[in-house]
Amino acid sequence: MNIPTPPVLSARGISLAYPGATRSVLSNFDLDLAPGELVAIIGASGVGKSSLLRVLAGLQPATQGSVQIDGQQLTGVHPKLAVAFQDPSLLPWLTLEKNVGFGLDFTRQDRTTPAQRRQRIDQAIEEVGLSHARHLRPAQLSGGMAQRTALARCLDRQPQVLLLDEPFGALDEVTRAGMQQLLLKVVADFKTAAILITHDIDEALTLADRIILLGGSPGRTLGQWQVGLPQPREALLRELADMRVDILATLRNAIRPAASAADVVSYSA
Repeated sequence: MNIPTPPVLSARGISLAYPGATRSVLSNFDLDLAPGELVAIIGASGVGKSSLLRVLAGLQPATQGSVQIDGQQLTGVHPKLAVAFQDPSLLPWLTLEKNVGFGLDFTRQDRTTPAQRRQRIDQAIEEVGLSHARHLRPAQLSGGMAQRTALARCLDRQPQVLLLDEPFGALDEVTRAGMQQLLLKVVADFKTAAILITHDIDEALTLADRIILLGGSPGRTLGQWQVGLPQPREALLRELADMRVDILATLRNAIRPAASAADVVSYSA
């Protein structure tokens, strides 16, 4: 008898309204994230994707609902959650390796011995392919190298969940494609789960095991799609075409005034 693996992160009934705002940002969002799963959350600008990520990261309390990590209530930032944003936010006076190691000094992070700290930093830098640049400062890094550094800063904390807020949005197409493949490698090598916020449907189709479409006012789940195709998917774009059309149709229907909860759909490929 197979016993279901419990989710590493679980969200129930997440709603969010900022003080003084005329409307809510999020409404009744649910999610179970399995270990090793990569979930992409997509949607138009302004539907609450980044706000949702902040709630899941423990950076913003929800107005209603709860988030659990490994079955424990999330009450703030957690050492097993790591967040990467579109801006790498590197400290300009530190070298690349010191920026990577800076994550180990975060509040509530598990303490490490000097030897453990060095091993973690070295492993993270090697994972993102920047061993040759470890002594460079942020001003000497390209945009892709800066994002790799930010990702390494997350990895040396050995998180169970990576939370990524459009981390590749400012990169050129070639660099972005390389970072997408690096993300898949990191998830596989570190056996971590990941939530990727993106406005790019093709990026979601290329990377995610599951896609959640957020939309409406306030933001709610309009549809979920399970992507059962193996990696790499560059040669499988034709198989993903029907799913892409379905996502776009669901999004367009939601924009119409008559959109309702009945728009929620499910799709597998």
